[in-house]
Amino acid sequence: MKLTAKDGFYKNELVKILLPEELQEVDKGWRKVGLSNLADEGIKVLNRAAEVAVKTATPIFINAVKEMTFSDAKNILLGEKNAATSYLQTKTSTNLYASFSPVIKNSFSKVGADKVWFTLIQKYNSIPFVKKVKPDLTQYVTTQTLKVVFTMIGIEEKGIREKVGLSNTTLLKQVFALQDSKN
Repeated sequence: MKLTAKDGFYKNELVKILLPEELQEVDKGWRKVGLSNLADEGIKVLNRAAEVAVKTATPIFINAVKEMTFSDAKNILLGEKNAATSYLQTKTSTNLYASFSPVIKNSFSKVGADKVWFTLIQKYNSIPFVKKVKPDLTQYVTTQTLKVVFTMIGIEEKGIREKVGLSNTTLLKQVFALQDSKN
């Protein structure tokens, strides 16, 4: 399933963004009093924001690939089984976070989720004797979206390596040894 598609996050149990730990008690409370639909809608909004944000990733990844050096390519091919994922994570995480965060914040605002969450959290915090919560949902969803993106890239990389047989083979070593001797 493609992450940018509707329900690319929400209906994919591998990557679905759940509530932050500090809001899980709030979620349980909603469900206990028959507000499961509200709880589900709250989770859906988080995932919809992530789906929209991921659409901004392509140019960032393209730029990282364009900036790849021969040495980077060699390290990816001859390196660990997740070398491409690690390379992209190192080269793109800061830019992806900067790209995702305002999109997620805007997405929450566009559907009024920011106000709904604020109100629900405020009401929860007004209950006597509960541990007060003050989550930054934009930061949380942005961070979770990054984790999901790199999880999926890692899965894709593993599949490509297995399918194509990319591994630290003698042939690859010989090819790069020849290239290294020319430099």
